[in-house]
Amino acid sequence: MMREDCVFCKIVKGEIPSYKLFEDGKTLAMLDRHPLTNGHTLVIPKTHTARVEELDSEDAKSLFATVQRIIGPILRSVDAEASTIGINDGPEAGQVVPHVHIHIVPRSGGDGGCTIHSIIGRRPSIDDRSVSDVAERIQSEISKTSQDAT
Repeated sequence: MMREDCVFCKIVKGEIPSYKLFEDGKTLAMLDRHPLTNGHTLVIPKTHTARVEELDSEDAKSLFATVQRIIGPILRSVDAEASTIGINDGPEAGQVVPHVHIHIVPRSGGDGGCTIHSIIGRRPSIDDRSVSDVAERIQSEISKTSQDAT
């Protein structure tokens, strides 16, 4: 399914030009129009899906298989030593286009970039009891989800 108002769906349909790097039946990889580094790539499912948790299992497998397939060639092409891979899942997390997309950001030593831990400016002060409570709540929610799926 495609959405008429989605820029990524328009790219998949060929209505908006892009620098496509790879395409198969389920995914498309293209250079980011506002790159953080040379080779900054976006990998998207061809089916319009706003959030990671809404992906069907086949699209999720295909999406991550494409990331795995293209990451080496991207890094070699731009002479990068590593990458940061990220997903902004929802507008509160910085997702600008409401269509799942994975960022592959090539990285090199001394590039001025930071770790994934730098995305949150104010971290909570958490003690062992708080961590335990959060773990129990998440485990409970996962159990509910697993029961709903059966």
